[in-house]
Amino acid sequence: MDRRDRAPLSVAQQLLILQLVVFAVVAVVAGALFVADERRDADTATRREVIEVAETTALFPEVARGIVSGDPAGTLQERAEAVRLATEVDFVVVLNEDAIRLTHPVPELIGLPFTGNTDPARTGETFTETYTGSLGSSIRAVAPVLGDTGELVGFVSVGVTRQHIWNEFVAGLPTILGVVAAGFAISMVGAYLIARRLRRQTLGLAPDQLRRLYEHHDAVLHSIGEGLLVLGTDGEVPRIDVVNDEARRLVGLSPDGPVHFEDLPETLRDLATRDDVRDEVHLTADRVLVVNSDAVAWEGRKLGTVVTLRDHTELQSVLGELDSVKGFAESLRAQAHESANRLHTIVTRVELGRTDEAVAFATEELAMSQALIDRLTAAVREPALVALLLGKIGDAAERGVELTVTEDTALESASGLSTRDLVTLVGNLVDNAIDAARTSPEPWVEVAIREDDSTMTVEVADSGPGMSPEVLARATTRGYSTKSDHHGLGLALVTQVVARYGGTLRTEPSLGSMIVAEIPLRHAPPVHDRREDTA
Repeated sequence: MDRRDRAPLSVAQQLLILQLVVFAVVAVVAGALFVADERRDADTATRREVIEVAETTALFPEVARGIVSGDPAGTLQERAEAVRLATEVDFVVVLNEDAIRLTHPVPELIGLPFTGNTDPARTGETFTETYTGSLGSSIRAVAPVLGDTGELVGFVSVGVTRQHIWNEFVAGLPTILGVVAAGFAISMVGAYLIARRLRRQTLGLAPDQLRRLYEHHDAVLHSIGEGLLVLGTDGEVPRIDVVNDEARRLVGLSPDGPVHFEDLPETLRDLATRDDVRDEVHLTADRVLVVNSDAVAWEGRKLGTVVTLRDHTELQSVLGELDSVKGFAESLRAQAHESANRLHTIVTRVELGRTDEAVAFATEELAMSQALIDRLTAAVREPALVALLLGKIGDAAERGVELTVTEDTALESASGLSTRDLVTLVGNLVDNAIDAARTSPEPWVEVAIREDDSTMTVEVADSGPGMSPEVLARATTRGYSTKSDHHGLGLALVTQVVARYGGTLRTEPSLGSMIVAEIPLRHAPPVHDRREDTA
């Protein structure tokens, strides 16, 4: 197989191999140092041992007497051999003042000159040296032997051969090697556990793959047109692992710096515990967002949640305006149809010669329609609002709902509110009321718009079932509708307008089904106007 076709080693695998190599080198070096240290300790211990044996033997009275007498009975040899066997040294040699051996493990060497050094001992000092003598290389100690009057009479040399020291060291090697092997085995287990944990954290990817993944990840995050959030979990505390520039803009986060989970709107924070959300509409202070979320798992373990955000603010605004235009068109169609019926009635009466009845009928219908137009035009100074109310009255009638505008409706101005926001506010409240009223046997809607000092109040009541404060709160964040084929963004859009101008939106349970919106007039320009998005 070509090397280029082989799967690259993951970060965890490379780390495991490197750790094993390092641990092996460390084990070998540590073992070598341990061996050298043991050899050094063995030499040191041997020197202490031979010094102690030599000094102790030199203090025996019979040794000094035997040296002075020349040991005619050979008792020094027996004594020296007994000491050698008891202390497990290789030789104990007693010398006279001329360094002639009086004892030796090899009897044939008794009487021959000592082949080592005795000069330091002649000054009364016990010393050690490494010397190659008749038994081979050895560590030996030479101690002076003093007579009864303190004069030097001879020496005692005690030694252990290098071969003996090596044999003892080799006997202890299995223990040393066992300790090194145990350390290496423990290191291997630790390296494997670390590599396995790293493999889970890096998803089994190789370093080059991780680098390319990061580069692509960074490029994609800055280039995609949708908002992207990656929500992770650390125990029970959610966190934001990834947030791109578009998500910061859509949610109103700071353009740079860390983002905390608490910075997200409340409706988006719920997504940390919800998976597989599809095209769910969420409302922020000034945007309509379509949200999708998917859980991210690895080997059966949930790693987090990926959330995508699409901005539908402008689209929803256009759809709202389209609905209004369609409503106006339907209203005009209904009015045209009704006008055709009335005109046909008038023409028929004229043809039948009942001209007086035809004139009375036409005058009555014109007077009723003109009275309503005149009243609204005189009371409401905003032409777009007048047109909206007239259109909604016709639309409601077409749908079998009686819509009335109260006599006390009056609005001198809508200072601070844009025409679009005013139409959005009143139009959506009326539309929702018409939809709710149609569920009752005798559907009706009543609209009141008043200006009190510096506050504009919009009250919309209907014959529908009404909403509790809890349902209203849900409707202003996720959307609510009495119709199954609608997302129910009307109240949510109303809430955006009310919040933008610092107003309030509430229900009036004491008055049945009624929603009241209060907007401060002559309010400072809104913080954000959706029209700025298209600039």
